[in-house]
Amino acid sequence: MTNDWKERLGVVFSTNPDYKYDTKEEVETATLEPQKQNLRIWLDRLKGGRVATVVRGFVGTDDDLAALGKELKTRCGVGGTAKDGEIIIQGDHRDRVMELLQKAGYRCKKSGG
Repeated sequence: MTNDWKERLGVVFSTNPDYKYDTKEEVETATLEPQKQNLRIWLDRLKGGRVATVVRGFVGTDDDLAALGKELKTRCGVGGTAKDGEIIIQGDHRDRVMELLQKAGYRCKKSGG
């Protein structure tokens, strides 16, 4: 038996001798085609009162999210980030982002107030 105590962190002790620890590895979901994506474009306020355009609802790998985020940032000519299933673009670029996503074949719409 290997020393796998790190894999069992947070697991409660069981008296059942046949018990198998359920150590799930996080599986990345496959990226859906653009036509099957249902993206929402929000306007959000960041620290210091700055405004940012946020794209939520992307289903796919982190690499594909980062690639889409880079494309949007480049086309809008601003900075931002892509992490935790969201793309954050600095400034109010909702119309431009929506236009770019629709040209790429994504289903998207504006959300929020």
